[in-house]
Amino acid sequence: MEASDQLNSTHGEDSPLEVKSSNCCSTAAAVNDGNSLQLDDSTQLVGVQVVLILAYSTIIVFGVIGNSLVIYVVYKFKNLRTVTNFFIVNLAVADLLVNTLCLPFTLVNTLYGEWKFGHVLCFMLPCAQEMAVHVSTITLNIIALDRHRSIVYHTETKMSRDMCALVIVMTWTVSALLASPLAIFREYSTIYLWPNESIQVCMEEWPESSMNGTIYSISMLLGQYGLPLAINSVAYIRIWNKLKNHTACGGRNDRHQRRKKTTKMLLTMVAVFAISWLPFHAFQLAADIDSNVLSMKDFKLLFTVFHIVAMCSTFVNPILYGWMNNTYRSAFSTVCYWPFTSSRSKRRDARKKDFRVCNHQTNV
Repeated sequence: MEASDQLNSTHGEDSPLEVKSSNCCSTAAAVNDGNSLQLDDSTQLVGVQVVLILAYSTIIVFGVIGNSLVIYVVYKFKNLRTVTNFFIVNLAVADLLVNTLCLPFTLVNTLYGEWKFGHVLCFMLPCAQEMAVHVSTITLNIIALDRHRSIVYHTETKMSRDMCALVIVMTWTVSALLASPLAIFREYSTIYLWPNESIQVCMEEWPESSMNGTIYSISMLLGQYGLPLAINSVAYIRIWNKLKNHTACGGRNDRHQRRKKTTKMLLTMVAVFAISWLPFHAFQLAADIDSNVLSMKDFKLLFTVFHIVAMCSTFVNPILYGWMNNTYRSAFSTVCYWPFTSSRSKRRDARKKDFRVCNHQTNV
């Protein structure tokens, strides 16, 4: 995936100017002349813009609150400070960055149809956006592989906190390197639609041929979706089979049950990632393979809708923690006084009791 707007046009009188985005954090903008912009671009309709503002605002609010809460409870409660939970915090930080760096700027870019954030942010934002998405996908893989190592191969030696910190630093470093072309091969310029009308664009400027941009786009698509999904699927299928066989052999101790519940939660996270990102990546791939897709009347609207669906994954994970993990549920309820218990009158006592029990257990 590319993380910017890419120019695919000629400047002839009868040739439409199109700005295509293939970034997982930026939506597409298609611009013709002033009149057709209003007639053909569905995202410029007032009703559509209201819906888009509500959708993006909802994702931002829930994403910021949910991921901030995950980070806070792991910081606050010592029993949550496990290696797996540190990786979950890393995932929450990445999702939080997507919520704050991607969505507000994407919404403004979609509503105005041009780059409104100046020269410096043109080079910084796309790279930072892409880096955050890479961190998120790589962290999901690390969690899956770490659990695969400990459960499938019965590795009792847990990853140390120092090693965990090193892996997290490497994750961010590798992600920054993968996203760096989006800061290097970039141009901020003014495009004149009419003698007295112009727009600012932040676009990729690949050397030699635009085919280099397409190659990068497809490579990032495979690196951010195809490969991570394959690794996660293989790891969790083997983990699930191992836990299932253990149950069939009569092993039903508490540690096994906790492992099974946590694995189910993590597997659900991967399923949400796969389902939410699939429409976006499929549409992106179609646009990369067939340039006629860019000429679709509602290309920008479809791209935006699929982008919204993909971004829903940034706030779903904290909901899954509260729903499927007893330790997180108790921590959330302690911090927020959320009514997770069935009896309203006994809520506080039950909450304290649950969390005392959790203090003597390992989360994973």
